[in-house]
Amino acid sequence: MIQIKDKRFVPFIKEPELLQRVSALGLQITKDYRGSSPLLIGIMNGAFMFLSDLAKHIDLPVELSFVKISSYESMASTGTIRPLIGLDTALAGRDVIIVEDIVDTGLSMSYILEMVQKSKPKSLQIATLLLKPEALKKNIEARYIGFEIPNKFVVGYGLDYDGLGRNLKEIYQLA
Repeated sequence: MIQIKDKRFVPFIKEPELLQRVSALGLQITKDYRGSSPLLIGIMNGAFMFLSDLAKHIDLPVELSFVKISSYESMASTGTIRPLIGLDTALAGRDVIIVEDIVDTGLSMSYILEMVQKSKPKSLQIATLLLKPEALKKNIEARYIGFEIPNKFVVGYGLDYDGLGRNLKEIYQLA
């Protein structure tokens, strides 16, 4: 068990299981995009660890870019998306994969998809480390899913609680 601020968290997904699944996703992307050079767009801050490890397992030339949005305060989605850092890479005619740490309500992902679609990419897919089907408020279809998890708050491996816990090598669940 670990403590972050006023909350206690218990181990949920161990590092070897995380890395094995991320490797498998990288191999699948390599297979699906053979002959292409996809653009991976990481959603900051949470996706940085997942994106880093995923990119290492994609045996293709890939380009990385990032956007930063905010929709959370403390442990809850505000329901409002605020763009913080925008995309500065041309997307028209490109194979694009949005890389996210977690899709829970789907509101943030819906916002990102709409933003990217306006640039007319050749293809657009989602790679998410975690998906909370029970929490979805928008119909989001991710092609690459690390783990489907229950609607519980998690930290670690890029995910945070009030800015803390992102550096943990494993994923912990609220006790």
